Parts: sequence; C-alpha cells; structure tokens
Amino acid sequence: MATGAANLNLAQQARRRYTEEVVRQLPAIVQAVNSAALALLERPAEHAVMQRRRDVAIEVPRRTGVWHDTLVHALQRALAAGGSATRFDDLPWPGASRAAPGLALVDDDTIEREILGSRLALAVMDRAAWEFTDLRSRVAALESRGELEPHDLLRAHVLARLAVEAWRAAELPLAAWRELQPALHQEFAALVEETYHETNRWLKERGVLPEVDLRPLIRRSRDTGAGGTTTRHGSDPAIGPGGDSRFGGLARGAGGGAAGGFGASGFGRGGGGAADTGHAGGRPSTRGGDVPTTQPSVLSPGATTRSGGLLGSRTVPGRVGVQDETRLMTRSGPTASPIGEQAREVLGRLNRLVGRQLPGFGDAARTTRPASPALRQAMDAVQVSLRQRLEHEGQQGLAPPTAPVLLDELHRNKQALKNAAETPVERATIEIVALLFQSILTEDRIPATVRVWFARLQMPVLRVAIVEPDFFATLDHPARRLIDRMGACVMGFDAARAIGDALEKEIKRVVQVVEAYPDTGRRVFQTVLTEFETFLEHYFRHENEASKRGVSLAQQVEQRETLAIQYTIELRKMLDEVPVQDGVRQFLFQVWADVLATTALRHGAQGDETRAMKRAAADLIWSAGAKVSREERAEVLRRLPPLLKTLREGMASAGVAADKQDEHIQALNNSLAAAFSAKAAAIPQERLEELTRRLEALEAMLPDGAELDIDDSLVPNLADHESEALEVVGEGGSMPTAAMLAWARELQVGAWFMLDYRNRNEAVQLAWQGMRRRLSLFVNPHGRAVLFQQHRLASFLQAGLLLPAQDEALTVRATRTALAKLDVDPGRLVN
Repeated sequence: MATGAANLNLAQQARRRYTEEVVRQLPAIVQAVNSAALALLERPAEHAVMQRRRDVAIEVPRRTGVWHDTLVHALQRALAAGGSATRFDDLPWPGASRAAPGLALVDDDTIEREILGSRLALAVMDRAAWEFTDLRSRVAALESRGELEPHDLLRAHVLARLAVEAWRAAELPLAAWRELQPALHQEFAALVEETYHETNRWLKERGVLPEVDLRPLIRRSRDTGAGGTTTRHGSDPAIGPGGDSRFGGLARGAGGGAAGGFGASGFGRGGGGAADTGHAGGRPSTRGGDVPTTQPSVLSPGATTRSGGLLGSRTVPGRVGVQDETRLMTRSGPTASPIGEQAREVLGRLNRLVGRQLPGFGDAARTTRPASPALRQAMDAVQVSLRQRLEHEGQQGLAPPTAPVLLDELHRNKQALKNAAETPVERATIEIVALLFQSILTEDRIPATVRVWFARLQMPVLRVAIVEPDFFATLDHPARRLIDRMGACVMGFDAARAIGDALEKEIKRVVQVVEAYPDTGRRVFQTVLTEFETFLEHYFRHENEASKRGVSLAQQVEQRETLAIQYTIELRKMLDEVPVQDGVRQFLFQVWADVLATTALRHGAQGDETRAMKRAAADLIWSAGAKVSREERAEVLRRLPPLLKTLREGMASAGVAADKQDEHIQALNNSLAAAFSAKAAAIPQERLEELTRRLEALEAMLPDGAELDIDDSLVPNLADHESEALEVVGEGGSMPTAAMLAWARELQVGAWFMLDYRNRNEAVQLAWQGMRRRLSLFVNPHGRAVLFQQHRLASFLQAGLLLPAQDEALTVRATRTALAKLDVDPGRLVN
C-alpha cells in the first residue's frame, strides 16, 4: 500500500512539473503572439482585411497580459483540483458557467471555441504525439490504470481548451485567434513537446518505465452500447476512451449520441450553407445522356477533341477556331450554365429510380427519424475498425491501402450494415452510399495518401444520409460540397504529384473533426467546410511554394488598382466644380491617381513621399490656371522645373515607361502654355486653398474598396503590372455572355484547369480571387502565375482556352456511376 501511495504521489508530482513548466514558458508564447499580431500589418491585403488586422494589432498586445494571467490561474486551479477528470466541466476553467442537466441548445460562440481548441490540440499532437505516448504510459503505470482520464491535465486538448477559454475570458475576439492561429499552433506545439520531454526525463531519472512498451496501447475497447461509439484507447490523442470526444461535449443530458459529442442540439449554425456552385469549380458533364464513362476528362496538349464535342479541331495553335467558340456560346448544355442543370438531372433520376422501389424514400417526414439502434451500433463498430486499422498501418510506416483493398473492405462493411438495418429505407441508403464511395475510391486521380481519408468519411456521410434524405436530392448539401471541394483540390492532372503536407494534414484534420461529432448531421460538415475554405485562402497565400509569390503580387496589384480607382473617384468629386484644364484633369485621373496609390502603398498614406505627390497635384492644378500678371508667370516658371521633376519621378515609380512620360509631359506643357496666354480659367485663391486641404486629407474621404461599385471606364490596364513572376492576360477570347460571366464568378479556389495561353497548354490551379472576384490568379505546379480580370476569364472559358479538370463534381460523377449500376439491378437496394 505504501508503494502504491508513493506511486500516486509521483504521478501527481509529474503533473505538477508539467504544469509548472508550461507556466514558465507561457510568457514566451505571449511575446510571440504579440509579435505575430504586429507582423500582420506588414503583409499586403485588401482594405477590409487590413482594417481587421489593424484591430488585432491594437487589441491583442493590450489584452494578452490578462490572457496569460487567466490561463496560469486556470492551470493552477486544475492542478489543485487533482489534474484529472472524466468530464472537462469537472475541471475549473475560466469563464465557466455550469449548465443545468439535460439537453440544451449550443450557441455559436461555444461551438467556435470547441473548433478552435480542437485545431490547436491536433496541431500540438502532430508534433508531440510520441512524447505524449511515453508520458501517458508512465503516469498510467504509476496509477495502476490502463489509461489516463479523458480530461487529464496532461492531455493536449485540455491545455488547448483552457487556452481558448482564457482567451475569451480576457475579452479577446475569436477572430483575432483565427488571424494568429499559425503562430499559436507553432508556439504551443513547441512548448508542449518540450514540456512532455522534460517530464519524461524527470520520470525516467526516478526509474519509471525506462523503456516504454507500446503494445498494450493497441487494443479494442468494449462497446459502449446503443448510440455510443467504440474506439481504441490511445488511437487519437485528442479523443478519450469510449468514444469520448475532444472536449467532453457541448450539450449534456440523457439520450443520444456519442459520449461527449455535440449532443442532440447540434451546432448553433444553420445547415443550409451558401448557394451551390454545383461543380466545385468545374462544369457539369459535357457528355450527353446519363451514361457512365471511364473516358478521361483531361484535354492533353495537342488533343483535337473532347468527349461530347466540347472542342473541335484547332485551326491555330493555342487558339480555338471561330466555329468552336460559337458552339460553346450557343449550346444549351452545362457549358453555358454554371448552375449545373445536368447535375440536378442526375440527382433527379436517382430519386425517381429509388422512389419506384421504395415509395417512401424521399418523404420529408423521414428527416426526423434517426437510424435504428442496431444500425447505429454497427456504424460505430465499422468506423472504429476502419480507423484503427488505417492508423495502425500509418504508424507502422506501411504504404496506404490500394483501391481494391479499400473496396473489398467497403463491400464487407456494407453487408454487415445491411444485416443490422431494420427498414428497407435504411438498406437502400446503405447501398447508395456504398456505391457513391465505391466510385470515389476508384477515382485514380485521388492520391493514395488522401484516398484513405475519403474512405473514413463513409460512415459520417451514411449517418447524415439516413436522417437527411436531401443529401440525395440537392447539390448544396454541405457533406456533398465538402467532398467535392476536397476532391477538386487534390484531383489535378497527375495523381502521382505530391499535394503537399499542409493540404494533406488539413484534409486529415477535417475528417477527424467530422468523426469526432457523429450525431450533429449537416452542421459539422458545414462548419468544417467553412474552415476548409478559410484554410485554402491561407494555404495558397502563405504555405504553397508554387503559389504564394504569385498571390502576393496579385494582392499588391489589386490593392494598387483599387486604391487608384478610389483616388480617381475622389479626385473627380474634388475637381467637379473647379475650372481645371481638360489635359490636366485627364492626367490627374488617368496617371496621377495611380502614382498616388503606388506611393501610398509603398510609403504609407501619410509618408513624406505621398505628401510630396499630393503637393505636386495641387501645384499642377494651380499652374494650369490662368496667369495674367507678370508676378504669377514668374512664379510658375520658378516652380515648373521641380514640379516636372516630381511628376517624372512619380510616374517612374508607378512603372510608366519613359516614352509615355514624355507624352504626358508634352500634354501638360500644352495646358500650361494655355494658362500663360490667359486662355485658361482663373481659379480663386480660396478654392485652391480648400483643394490643397482636401488633397492632404484625401485618404479620410476614400470609399471602402469592398463596397466600391466600379465603373468599367475606371478600371486601369493591368498589363502594366506584368513581370517575370506574374503574367497578366490582356488578350484572347471575345465578348463573353452573361452565363459565362456567372460561371467565372462561381469558380472555386483550389480547382484545377487546363490553360491554353501564349503557346503553352498546361495544368493550372485557381489559387486566389480578389474582392468581388474581379481578379483571379492561376498558378502551375512550377510557380508560373497568370492573372485574369473577370471579363477576360469569362472570355477564356467561353473560347475553351480554360478547361476544368473535372467535367463534373466528384459526388455527381459518383452518383452517375451509382445510377448506372442501379439501372441494371434495382433490386440491390432492398436485398
């Protein structure tokens, strides 16, 4: 007994050392977070984003001291309470308000904190998993138990949750956390890994398991009963035994779902999601009829036709003939309809076919009917078995399972699920979902390392499909859209090409989050879909080596052009009632507004260089007014040389070529000559003084770029921004139709295309879109960046010079394949 008590004391000392080490290193994290907040201001972004980042840079350093103190206090209180609990709510944590027993609706803020904490915990365990496995084994051995409590203080998700709760308690906005998420993840991962290592070293020095045997960790847990989940102890560091989810649940009480899941109330957000694009950046099928095909959907360089007659013979290398573009513009199929009528027709055919076999399959009332208890248990068992096997193979360094292996397992699981189903509708749903995933898993353009994560989505999708029949009826169901978006990003033109660790890890994280909350229906899919979209924006800007330089340049182009347009609009207002020479007026609108924008971006709106350019504008306006006295003319001659020098320097800084500068100066000389001959109108002195003051405060009057309604006459020629690192498309195609413009606006970031431009036909990925999608940037795997304005992009789509890698979305293609098999043997739905 004495030995047992000593061991328990040693385990608690280990928790104390861990906590003290975390507390000791927290100030370094605070400093890193403050530095990251300030660094946000150095990164180019559109106006709305920059305003948000300014708020973060001001607010975060002011409140991180409170965050630090709150987190330290929470860790100390958790340690004093024993440092271990079955439920997270049994630990003291900042901002806690104990909910009454029973089911309760979950607010959006709580859900957001859960998700942010989950992401932090996964980031930590990606780096510290091995150290945690050793530490967990040692502490569990000291306490003579098989596993730590689900919410032991040593678990990364407890620290992650405390950090997020302390952040909120310090009145720091969750939006600021999201802006600083990369820095937070990196710093906490490094801290926890080092702290685990030091705690392990301390225990080893005291003779606690000098060599850790990992074999006891690989075992099955017992079934938790109907509605519960089973899992392997230790298989996921962020999920406790018995299927307990990462944070112990958002709604508590009797009844349903996995222990610690999001509860019956689910997410607080609406599940409908955004308007459907129908194809994740690609067009629906160009093939006639509803016949499945194994024909490749990629147009290789030099090919002359595309299935369904999309492209005819090319008359000029790199261009589509007139007859081909006419066909594209006049066809009534999906090419002219971004909405995806053919995709909806495929879903309609599926529902009609199933409805003939099962008349009640599409009843709206079925949305309130959950899966039968036996089927829930079977789905839990299948999901846990698949996850355990795939994770074990990954830990052993084995190659990912091939498609035939996954299909064989899918068939066995389908039979087990059908045997457990209690109604014909359940059996039909199982069959259709199995057919969908059979098609997805045999898609040879999905990399093998990613295919296993798609395989793990089968059970979560089946759960949703059973209670939400509109999964089979609509294109905008978030589960369907999530699969399509991930598929569009990884299905380029070469499955052997590495997709990058960051993208693969994000797909892994998305699947794990969906698995962790099995009973929340469409809402968990909608949440992770939104997060995946946010990730893609960050990924192409900052992590993808092929795109981040091009995206940075494109953002600078957009900032400069938006600001130039804003300056032009405001200058027009300012000069509306001022009698200024037309030549000077046009120079200010067409040239000097761009110079002001360029200088403001480089040196700041209140920088000395920017103020000098504003003074030059005021001097130019004054010089162009009528000069009738000898003194005024002498003053003009005195000011003219430095003014012309400033004008040339400004134009040079904006990239205006020397010959163009000469043209502009000559035009201005003509206007000044008119002023000398007193042919120009005189500008009253008080109006000049008012104009100068307004120029000094010009930025305060600029309209918000996000709300700017741009007249086409104001849009500058982006070809001036062309460089070795950024190609700007300024020609090709013809006037696009309204349908093509709509399609161009609906393209999704991450989707792959084949671009035919400047005698090159190559695979490119849509990496960035500007505000209101006025600009779109495509990059190839080697970093070549091509920038389109919206009308030019629509022209290329219309001419067939830009073709999507996928003729139709991944789930639509899978539905088409499933429909063909059900047409042959509809009886498989109920057998």
